[in-house]
Amino acid sequence: MDSWRVAVLGDGGVGKTALAVQFTLNCFVGTSFLTYDPTIEDAYRKQLIVDNKMCFVEVIDTAGQEEYATLRDQWVREGQGFILVYSIASRSTFERLEVFRQSMLRVKRQKPIFMLVGNKCDKTYEREVSREEGIALARTFGCEFMETSARTAYNVELLFTNLVRALRQTKRLEAGGLSTRQGDRPPRDGKRPRCVVM
Repeated sequence: MDSWRVAVLGDGGVGKTALAVQFTLNCFVGTSFLTYDPTIEDAYRKQLIVDNKMCFVEVIDTAGQEEYATLRDQWVREGQGFILVYSIASRSTFERLEVFRQSMLRVKRQKPIFMLVGNKCDKTYEREVSREEGIALARTFGCEFMETSARTAYNVELLFTNLVRALRQTKRLEAGGLSTRQGDRPPRDGKRPRCVVM
């Protein structure tokens, strides 16, 4: 059984904990602004079957607040795959994504495997970031893009399933020695023309 450690990165209040809990426990943890208690670090674990093969996923739920930036490198070092999250109802969380992407690029020697996620897509009337903007940014980052709702569980299971598939594919390429050939290396700036939109 393969095992993966996935770090969820993004600004405070975008729903990182809610995504992790919805995925592992199948329930929604909501926070009102009055009771919002930011996570410093939590881990959630789940076994699931992806493409008829059992796997174990540990989700590292991280703090997005800037005062925890020094811990970010440690979380990135521990992670094998990453979910970069913003809230579709908050443009500022979308604009801060580059900070988290740069952390991954700085700490990881190889190109990190990550997905860009616009969470809270159930908040259609509060939307500040269009789906097209998310798609465009994912294309720039060279990663897959998906909108999710931790509240309704929309695309949550699919998000982690697709990330596991991407991690397995990368592992197979490395095991086959393909990643050591010059022609198979992604550009050093981390940009890749391929982007899958869900």
